Amino acid sequence: MNITTRKSSLQIDDYLDLLNLAASLGDVKWQKEILRKLNYLQADLQPK
Repeated sequence: MNITTRKSSLQIDDYLDLLNLAASLGDVKWQKEILRKLNYLQADLQPK
């Protein structure tokens, strides 16, 4: 695993933790914002 992939994996893990926190707080707006960021990160990791 290269450094870029490892860094991206850590970012995704962090965002998933934040998504769980937002869900537990019932903050729908924050959840949507986090999901948008996760989708962006996922698209960035896809091979071109």
